[in-house]
Amino acid sequence: MRTLLLSFQARAAALFRWLAGLFAWMPRPLRRALMWGALALPATVLVYTLALIPFTPSISDIRKAKSELPAQLMSVDGKLLAEYRWANREWVELNQISPNVVNALIATEDHRFYDHFGLDWRRTASSVVHTLRGDPQGGSTITQQLARNLFPEEIGRSRVFPQALTRKLKEAITAVKIEVSYTKEEILETYLNTVPFLYNAFGIEMAARTYFDKSADKLNVLESATLIGMLKGTAYYNPVLNPERAQARRNTVLSQMVKRGKLEEKQLEALQKRPLRVNFERQTEVMGPAPHFAMQLRKQLIAWADSNGYNLYSDGLVIRTTIDSRLQAIANQAVARQGRQLQGVADTAWSQRNGWGPKSELVQTLVRESAEYRAAVDKGQAPEEALQALLDDTTFLQKLRAEKTRVQAGFLAQDPVTGHVLAWVGSRDFAQDPFDHVQAARRQPGSTFKPFVYGAAFASGASPDDTLMDAAVEIPLGGGRVWRPTDGGAPSDQPMTLGDGLAFSKNTITAQVMQQVGPARVAEVARALGVRQSPLEEVPSLALGTSPVTLKEMVTAYSSIANLGRYVEPVLITRIEDRHGKVLETFAPSAPEEVFEPRAAQTLRNAMRGAIDKGTATAIRSRYGIQADVAGKTGTTQDNTDGWFILMHARVVAGAWAGFNDGRITLRSDHWGQGARSALPMVGEFMQQAIRAKVINGNDRFVDEFVDAPPPPADGSLGAMRDWIRGLFGGNPQSPPVPAPWPGTPPRPGSDGLPPVTTDPAGSSRPPVPPEERVGG
Repeated sequence: MRTLLLSFQARAAALFRWLAGLFAWMPRPLRRALMWGALALPATVLVYTLALIPFTPSISDIRKAKSELPAQLMSVDGKLLAEYRWANREWVELNQISPNVVNALIATEDHRFYDHFGLDWRRTASSVVHTLRGDPQGGSTITQQLARNLFPEEIGRSRVFPQALTRKLKEAITAVKIEVSYTKEEILETYLNTVPFLYNAFGIEMAARTYFDKSADKLNVLESATLIGMLKGTAYYNPVLNPERAQARRNTVLSQMVKRGKLEEKQLEALQKRPLRVNFERQTEVMGPAPHFAMQLRKQLIAWADSNGYNLYSDGLVIRTTIDSRLQAIANQAVARQGRQLQGVADTAWSQRNGWGPKSELVQTLVRESAEYRAAVDKGQAPEEALQALLDDTTFLQKLRAEKTRVQAGFLAQDPVTGHVLAWVGSRDFAQDPFDHVQAARRQPGSTFKPFVYGAAFASGASPDDTLMDAAVEIPLGGGRVWRPTDGGAPSDQPMTLGDGLAFSKNTITAQVMQQVGPARVAEVARALGVRQSPLEEVPSLALGTSPVTLKEMVTAYSSIANLGRYVEPVLITRIEDRHGKVLETFAPSAPEEVFEPRAAQTLRNAMRGAIDKGTATAIRSRYGIQADVAGKTGTTQDNTDGWFILMHARVVAGAWAGFNDGRITLRSDHWGQGARSALPMVGEFMQQAIRAKVINGNDRFVDEFVDAPPPPADGSLGAMRDWIRGLFGGNPQSPPVPAPWPGTPPRPGSDGLPPVTTDPAGSSRPPVPPEERVGG
């Protein structure tokens, strides 16, 4: 080594003498020009460097990046729901990191770390020489690398001259600023907590858990060398996919540790022979009890922070939400329990012997839509050959079946008076399916849409006691087309009140009501009450819920019904505070907007008690023992694709949806496919447990603002007006005013107030068809 150094010095001295002789031989004007040029180049670089200083992160930005505090999303009862972080990272102090990691890092990446002030000029010069020789080598110190990790956008990534020169100058300036702001120990701690390690793992703590299933303070010298070795190229030296490269790089790090005195040389040979033992476990980001809710708020909160000069990920903001952690936990449990139950049904329905096999046309269609099929065809394989190969692949078919037949659900609870969202469950498992079935998914609502039809009728003067014939219905659609809505069984050909038509979810009755009020009016009512984002097709079948909507829209609309026609915009946030508790902004709930005639809303709400007391949702009483004053509606779509149930209480409206991401997949069961058996159990358990835990007051009752007040006459005649006024003030108890019959209805079956009866072929009387024997409720 000494001989090589002396040889290099001799060659340098000879070169210097040759250049000096050449310079002396030049004419004086040329020598002067060269001297000025030599001085101008560093002067230009200096001026350019000074000009770049304002365009690099400030000292305050650097301090903020080091001491970043993620925003916290808090429930109304003071529980942490989620944290908004830059990445999947857990910060650990330097004394909680194994010394082996620090020794490996300094020995490999920057052995003069404690001797420089952010820039290592000797290493930089060596890097330039190697680069000019065609062997690029990194010359950045740990501090410079930290500058890139903290401020990738501000510094840039270009490797093309002259942008690369600007990038290196910005990196150097920022490194010096970092050295001014922090001690060497703080720089090491920040670096090790911010460096990326693939697989959504940022920082040494998450890397230790991901690759070795242990915390950072437990890493031994081999594990530490493996992780530090990845820093030269995380993908290239990935110990999971490229173990041989990773082991070779690990051994290089061990050699560097010996060279820099961080490891005894006698240990090196034995350590380098040790195999690479990786205990890989991908780390998932912890999203808290309401992950879909947190994700829905993220974009809104980022916009608020940007417009108000804050950073959502580093300024320690505290966001107070309307979610009640107790109700959220109950909702999570209810969705999980019912999801497991329905998944068992789906697994049986789509078993290999039943519906899932290579001969199934649906399975073949799903295979053609798969990424694996497209990849095979793109590589040149014939479509039919690619299809057959995948159909013969048992492992692939099992994976596809598990993905397609995975039951999904959505749940939302809201206070109808304040609009506060109390619980939000977007899917059964956020990590497995982050798609939000509360706000993002649009599905046909089925019979849960029927209240808008009856609401339009009640606003037009109809009464729940008015009757229509439960008979076959034919509604002309124009162009020779006819719509013939049916129920699960044959019509009874008996008169039925509108109230019972709603309670028992009779399609034949609902279609006739739709024919009277018109699709445009029904769509208008639905939009006014809360279905404001999803387009509604104004056709007769809209009465049966054929236009897709979101669960959030439906729960909001039912909240307007419970609130007697007053719409309140859903509220998610109440206020935002800084890290010290100072209130930065308060979000007052919007004033209730009267969007629907209150008397008609009261009539509709009260009529919807029938579904709970005697109709399609009696399980709320019989199975879950809920005796509170509640009303609601079930819903089931064609072929039992979607199941719905929404329950109204004086201070809580809770709704659930159950189905699959792919509408072609169903539970294949008329029993389990009904909303009363797929969606209702989620809401039933939620209300049962919430009342039992006294989070919801089971004694709260709906308040009727219009008591014993029949609706005013629709025709405006003097006699009718007089009768209406007399009835309003209790006139003539012997002859109470009778509301005008619904247009085109047959006479009522009697005045006893009992539900109509139907007659079977043998002539015996029986009540209306029970909900469990029907489809469409």
